[in-house]
Amino acid sequence: MPIDPNFKNNRKHVGKHEGHDVWGPVEPPNVLGIHGSIVAVDWDLCNGDGTCIDVCPVGVFDWFNTPGHPKSEKKSDPIRESDCIYCMACETQCPEQAIKVTQP
Repeated sequence: MPIDPNFKNNRKHVGKHEGHDVWGPVEPPNVLGIHGSIVAVDWDLCNGDGTCIDVCPVGVFDWFNTPGHPKSEKKSDPIRESDCIYCMACETQCPEQAIKVTQP
């Protein structure tokens, strides 16, 4: 199941992380929510393979350690989502369909 394209309506904003929004629920280490609003990554779907990091031409993503998460212990963190140029490479290449890019 891919990231919910309507997550902003279907989930509750629960705070900020590294300057971007976090959408719950968040119950570490097993449930980590969706990180970002412009470039949103569902950390519960993310398998940590780094495809988005490799294909992003402007370096939106960085690694964040998530010890104990059942899918992977590192996640792609959209810490520079405001730098996104909307090329959609990350969204189209993500093997887990864990990314949703939305132009503001």
